[in-house]
Amino acid sequence: MSDEDFAQLRDFIYNHCGMYFHYAKKYFLESRIGRRMDATGIRTHMDYYRLLNSTRGAEELKCLMDVITTNETFFFRNVPQLNALETKLLPEIVETKNRMGVRKLRIWSAASSSGEEAYTLSMVLLEKRAGLLKDWIIEIIGTDINETVIAQAKDGVYGAYSVRNIPDLYRRKYIREEGDRFILSPDVKRFVSFNKLNLYDESKMIVMKSFDIIFCANVLIYFDKTSKSRVVQHFHDNLHPYGYLFVGQSESLHGVNGKFRTVHFPGGFTYKK
Repeated sequence: MSDEDFAQLRDFIYNHCGMYFHYAKKYFLESRIGRRMDATGIRTHMDYYRLLNSTRGAEELKCLMDVITTNETFFFRNVPQLNALETKLLPEIVETKNRMGVRKLRIWSAASSSGEEAYTLSMVLLEKRAGLLKDWIIEIIGTDINETVIAQAKDGVYGAYSVRNIPDLYRRKYIREEGDRFILSPDVKRFVSFNKLNLYDESKMIVMKSFDIIFCANVLIYFDKTSKSRVVQHFHDNLHPYGYLFVGQSESLHGVNGKFRTVHFPGGFTYKK
């Protein structure tokens, strides 16, 4: 791939979803685009660029997003965050909402991939249904730009790698094993819905309102500063005034958005609106 072709395709992707590929990622992007060129029978990068801009471009763009987005995830991936949610943040939010006379909890798993994060949260909250969250309405919304992983998430069927970190208590109660397939209980799936969403789509992000907590882990690293600022501002707007935003352990809002306050807890941190 020539530098000119790389820049043209990189900019097309950036304008669509905000993901920015530096020249250091040229080989990665070339190999992933190469897969789609093989699949479509296209021989040159310029012809592939023309395909993306043609009447068939929308459908091909879906396929391209599938191959360039990274979807490595598993259940109970960030235990310190979950511990902080259970012991500190959730009781705080419940107390605040009780004072308001509202018994509804809304959580957004942004860039949810194949659903492990959203379903982990569902399991954790299910354990609170007899006490802290008794008679509460629980909504967990998972979104991703990749339609293939959204379909996997809706199925709720996983392999051994995904479930390897699930604590025994949760595994016994919420997972059924059938050979090499691990199937989620309907109770876990009941609180969770999944939809396609491009975090760079202004019209769709504006309507994602009234969340108590947003999780967006290991996604901002793919954005440049401009894209990060745009997405994080939407997160800020979409949270209730007392809400929290979780990002990946290697990510930071420093220099991106100054409207959040950092809250530290054992093993990690979160951002409060």
